[in-house]
Amino acid sequence: MERLQKVIANYGYASRREAEKLIASGQVKVNDVVVRELGTKVSSSDIIQINNVQIDKNIGYEYYLLYKPRGVISSSKDEKGRKTVVDLIDTESRIYPIGRLDYDTTGIILLTNDGNLANMLSLPKSNIDKTYIAKVDGILKKEDIIKLKNGVIIDGYKTKKAKIKVKKIDKKNKTSIVEVTIHEGKNHQVKKMFEAIGLKVLKLKREKYANLDLTGLKVGDYRPLLIKEVKKLYSLVNNKNSY
Repeated sequence: MERLQKVIANYGYASRREAEKLIASGQVKVNDVVVRELGTKVSSSDIIQINNVQIDKNIGYEYYLLYKPRGVISSSKDEKGRKTVVDLIDTESRIYPIGRLDYDTTGIILLTNDGNLANMLSLPKSNIDKTYIAKVDGILKKEDIIKLKNGVIIDGYKTKKAKIKVKKIDKKNKTSIVEVTIHEGKNHQVKKMFEAIGLKVLKLKREKYANLDLTGLKVGDYRPLLIKEVKKLYSLVNNKNSY
């Protein structure tokens, strides 16, 4: 027996949070009875419907790596009608992004209909490395690097240790190119980390996610993940979550 919202997410019909909203609003039926209580347990033999459409439990999982362009929303849909990352993938499956990148941030984002993997990767304890390249308005000093490495306070929270590498300093334009590797996923985290030391991020790109990078892709391109890449992601989260 598993919670209803988890089952809906695992079959790729919505994220777990979106599934909870569907349940609370009375759009979900179990064995032809509307269920509104979050945490309701269901079995593999139960018939689940979303807006009177039965969940297909034989759905095949799909996994994509997208080089997200600037000006695209990291969501399955947008109330304002803006283009989303899902719009860029040619598939009939109900896929959705794992995590988010800001509207003006480019780089790697994963999309899938495998709710189990998506949920595990999204857990704070998954500790998946994410590497960003930031163009910063200002010259990064040695003491700034030390602060970022050891953690800074953002929104009343001290960030965990990060890897910081200065790639380039432009003294004429007073900008820095910095590689930042974190394994958290706080909202706008990289931008807020630099704000905490008095610097503004002008451009931000996520270059790596766990074992994956952007090799061979141009902005807006995507590719399916290889089976070995999916297995590696499962291996990473299973090992991290077992501690």
